[in-house]
Amino acid sequence: MGFGIALRVRGDYACFTRPEMKAERVSYDVITPSAARGILEAIFWKPAIVWRIDRIHVLNQIRFDSVRRNEVSSKVSTRNVMQAMRGGEVVLGLDASDSRERVQRASYLLRDVDYVIEAHFDLTDRAGPGDTEEKHSNMALRRMRKGQCFHQPYLGCREFPLRFELVEGEIPPSFYAGTTVDLGFMLHDIDFSSDKRSVFYRAMMRDGVIDCAECLQAGEAA
Repeated sequence: MGFGIALRVRGDYACFTRPEMKAERVSYDVITPSAARGILEAIFWKPAIVWRIDRIHVLNQIRFDSVRRNEVSSKVSTRNVMQAMRGGEVVLGLDASDSRERVQRASYLLRDVDYVIEAHFDLTDRAGPGDTEEKHSNMALRRMRKGQCFHQPYLGCREFPLRFELVEGEIPPSFYAGTTVDLGFMLHDIDFSSDKRSVFYRAMMRDGVIDCAECLQAGEAA
């Protein structure tokens, strides 16, 4: 196991969309390990490392809001993008004010979320002689302490940005301390080494903490 970190992430809204829902967005009850990994990669990522999510602490009570928003029903054509890359003059934008493009969709969002992500990283086969765990750990910790990131991390959807800070002392207590909650089957991550296979796991939250590795192993054993 590589060097570990604990990162606190907070936001007013979040949406970790269930894949079984189609047109309407419905969020999982808590952040998924794949979304947590995306947050860490937005802050610090190199080809020489891969982040592994160990535990997720759910600090606030799980609450939902139902909202209805205007969205566009189409997307930019891939053919137009390729033509633009070849120097062609094409329109790549979408006119959201066009009533033919606009559609209303409902979303079931998480509200006032607060998590602590415990994770570590491992070196990959793309690591060079100068890529040591200590080197990348120091770089990641420095960026987290300063609030730096490669791009703005978000909570499931780009319209829900987050605030993050490195936890260097004790992790704050959870609203769910002293309880065990079965959150059901959730997306764990995408296995890109196996033809982009989705990996699911049974998320058990004990005292407000989800041990991702333990829950994944329990699901594989079952």
